[in-house]
Amino acid sequence: MRELPSPFMPLADLHAHTAPWGSLHPRSDDAARVQEKIRTEPLAFEVIWARDEDDVREAQQLRYRVFAEEMGARLTVPHGCPPRHDIDMFDPFCEHLLVRAKTSRDAGPGEGPVIGTYRVLTPAAAKRVGGLYAETEFDLTRLRPLRSKMVELGRSCVHPDWRSGGVIMALWGALGEFMVRNQLDTMVGCASVSMRDGGHVAASLWEQLRKTHLAAIEWQVQPRLALPVEELRRDLAVEAPALIKGYLRCGAQVLGPPAWDPDFNSADLPLLMRIGNLPSRYRKHFLSAVELSG
Repeated sequence: MRELPSPFMPLADLHAHTAPWGSLHPRSDDAARVQEKIRTEPLAFEVIWARDEDDVREAQQLRYRVFAEEMGARLTVPHGCPPRHDIDMFDPFCEHLLVRAKTSRDAGPGEGPVIGTYRVLTPAAAKRVGGLYAETEFDLTRLRPLRSKMVELGRSCVHPDWRSGGVIMALWGALGEFMVRNQLDTMVGCASVSMRDGGHVAASLWEQLRKTHLAAIEWQVQPRLALPVEELRRDLAVEAPALIKGYLRCGAQVLGPPAWDPDFNSADLPLLMRIGNLPSRYRKHFLSAVELSG
């Protein structure tokens, strides 16, 4: 893997004064002391763009922990990659956004475990790699007019002990700043719904969202391997997963029916979110730092 390009935005510190749901399990001989500090002291998040391969490897380890160990995904990685990492062909072309937990008051920049991550594929990088990850699952032909200012978000995950909301808000705040600073206006990506129940929840969720959040026909896309929703229950009273719910609150639209990803055992919904469609309360949160500094 080549060294990643320089970050587009400066490092930023975001602080959350709520404790995580549980204690992280840091890989150190001093784990008990660190966990006690996390339980008893206010938590600070450091939000950074990966600066080198070591940073990216930590994100890939977190992704493996969440996708393979927690969700049961069958990951196929390139030959020669280190074990217990989630790695694919898009990673070397992406910018990787990390949230690190500041596990002590005197921790320096870049220290502390990675507890959340996103990867971002810019328009220029998408041309270099030959397309978007989402194009392996959907025909995105109708999105061509948007692509010069459209980024793909992917591989988002948060450590299971830190899903209290603060981490994802920190990630979204940094993403908003990234978009505005680089004059980008559209985000696209696949949001996954577990199929451990056979797909009935995913089919029922699609049935709900197509009535309330379906994009206009000119932006709609079709899955390459469609979830067979007609053969599944679509009448369950289901609630969207937290991440999808958050996207929808920010003005995201569903671009079409879900694809089936057998490797991740998930149904993937194609979502699109535009900066111009952010509701005012989220625009204030995500973009205030840019407006003040610009």
